[in-house]
Amino acid sequence: MLGFVPPLPQQPARPPAGRPQPGRPQPGRPPSTGHMIVCGDDALARRLAVELRFVYGERVTLLLPPGRDANSPETPLTQRGRAAALFGRMSAAMNRTAANGNGSTGGNDTNAGVEAVRIMEAPEPSDDVLEEAGVDRAAALALVYDDDERNIRAALTARRLNPRLRLVIRLYNRKLGQHLEELLDQAAAVAMPGIDPALLDASTTVLSDADTAAPALAATALTGSSKVIQAEGLLLRAAERPPPRPGETLDPGLCTLALLSSTTNDPAGSEGSDSSGAEGPQLLPDEQTVAAAEGRGTVVLEAISRADPDRPATRMGGRGAPLAQVFSRRLRWSALGVAVAAVALVIASVLTTEDSLLHSSYLTLLDLLGMNDPAEDAPAARQIIQLLSGVAGLLLLPLLIAAVLEAFGTLRTASSLRRPPRGLSGHVVLLGLGKIGTRVLVRLRELDIPVVVVEEDPEARGIPLARSMHVPTVLGDVTQEGVLEAAKIRRAHALLALTSIDTTNLEATLYARSVKPDLRVALRLYDDEFATAVYRTLRTAHPQALTRSRSVSHLAAPSFAVAMMGRQILGAVPVERKVMLFAALEVAGHPQLEGRTVEQAFQASSWRVLAIDATPPADRNPDLAAVPPYPPQGPPTPSGLVWDLHPGYMLRAQDRVVIAATRRGLAELLRRQRTVAPQQ
Repeated sequence: MLGFVPPLPQQPARPPAGRPQPGRPQPGRPPSTGHMIVCGDDALARRLAVELRFVYGERVTLLLPPGRDANSPETPLTQRGRAAALFGRMSAAMNRTAANGNGSTGGNDTNAGVEAVRIMEAPEPSDDVLEEAGVDRAAALALVYDDDERNIRAALTARRLNPRLRLVIRLYNRKLGQHLEELLDQAAAVAMPGIDPALLDASTTVLSDADTAAPALAATALTGSSKVIQAEGLLLRAAERPPPRPGETLDPGLCTLALLSSTTNDPAGSEGSDSSGAEGPQLLPDEQTVAAAEGRGTVVLEAISRADPDRPATRMGGRGAPLAQVFSRRLRWSALGVAVAAVALVIASVLTTEDSLLHSSYLTLLDLLGMNDPAEDAPAARQIIQLLSGVAGLLLLPLLIAAVLEAFGTLRTASSLRRPPRGLSGHVVLLGLGKIGTRVLVRLRELDIPVVVVEEDPEARGIPLARSMHVPTVLGDVTQEGVLEAAKIRRAHALLALTSIDTTNLEATLYARSVKPDLRVALRLYDDEFATAVYRTLRTAHPQALTRSRSVSHLAAPSFAVAMMGRQILGAVPVERKVMLFAALEVAGHPQLEGRTVEQAFQASSWRVLAIDATPPADRNPDLAAVPPYPPQGPPTPSGLVWDLHPGYMLRAQDRVVIAATRRGLAELLRRQRTVAPQQ
């Protein structure tokens, strides 16, 4: 049970000008060490603070900018007010859970003895602000501002103030994130000579909420979708499978990860969440539960292939400029007709004049091009063939002119956006090419799913990518009449509304449903209460269509929280409205794993050991999520991960395992490790 959360403390008065004296307690500063600091300006920061506070039981300081949320300017509450309201709702929900249980708040209480989240307001995470937040005594700092530059500047400042601080940074630029991670780890190594390499590897983690949420958002547009997780060069797919028919036996895969809710295939049914009860999805069920669950779909884990580090996203129009893109279909059919006529004339000339094939072809081409003399003294058959060749030659001239004009038109529009083709159907309409929409576009094209993009801003972040991938794009305001029709919404399979404005996503969804009532829809909404109201209304108004709502912060927050705990997350798989995490853990220090068999270590609804790293500790890859380098010649190096584990294998302290865990299950593993660590 989760314990009672005391009221939120008020913002302390900022100290006067001048730097505080070290070693002297300052007003408003946390009195103890080991707390966690979250700095951000959107829903991800608030959600991350909730995750750390209510799931992991950590002491959290939340730093927000003053004023309203830039992503929701219509909301009357300020950033601080929205955070306080969110924490209040979570506290009330947890207290109701405790009241409905046995009434005890001890024992498994995640938040026993932990004070409420401390909220601070500051326009920038400057030196003074970070010092007031206690960065010199903090265990971890998360920088999740929407601006990459602000996160980088704050990360450099925090590393200077506390070299031992664990940093979790939100960056959209992947390449820049890799360089920044190396730079900050190098700075920590210089400041702390002889640091344990394992601790150094966890000192800086760069994540992207767009990369974390994109697979789940893309999967909502598919039926029987799958989520891909990468571990040491292996791509693992968590595949959704429908309920088996009577007498049918499905392949169980590596293991059953989850049971879907009983209403997941019912468009009028609600998606399962933590409050769905027995009808909701069940994560990591045991064999007895799976066998007893009839008529419910499953999510199974299966290894599929090795990862290819150089695999680019697929282009919808292919590579280069084929004839289908340079010349129209009508022109190609016309050229084929002229060619067939020319061949027929050559054959007729050979049969009637008894001339050789080569000479007959030569004379026919001369006649087509009007370059031959009249056949006055030739036989009648030769004269008739010459007349027919001249007529065919008249048809060749406009054909050549049309080909030249179309080729010039193709070259002129090669750098422009492609329009949706006329016969397109069964595609996904994607609204918005911001950070999230761009990553979702790449994901959809990797799955070879046809996409039509709608974007209002011609200078949006994802426009160059859509142009390079030859993805059909419609520029215009989606709320204006005719824009969705230009995207062929009537023949689309699904709609993904991923703009940054809730009202735009809702308006586009309502209009699309009026055009095609059975359209599969997934929309991105920031406000949880608004999303719940919209979801229920759409489900009631269109019971025959599948409606799903997704929150990027809800999908990304668990990965950021685990990174702040200093653990490696391989991936996060959404199961309806729950999230399952895949992590790599050292067995040492975890009494729930060490000295137990794989079967004994399995904890239903909490965690399951999936694989063990058989590589010697000295040769292990510190980052299991990275693709190992491929040799220039010969077969790739075999993976050290053993996935087909015997249930009786005894886990040793030197082992490293890959586990699937729920959010609370992983929190319990990490919390137990913190408890036993001082006794060693």
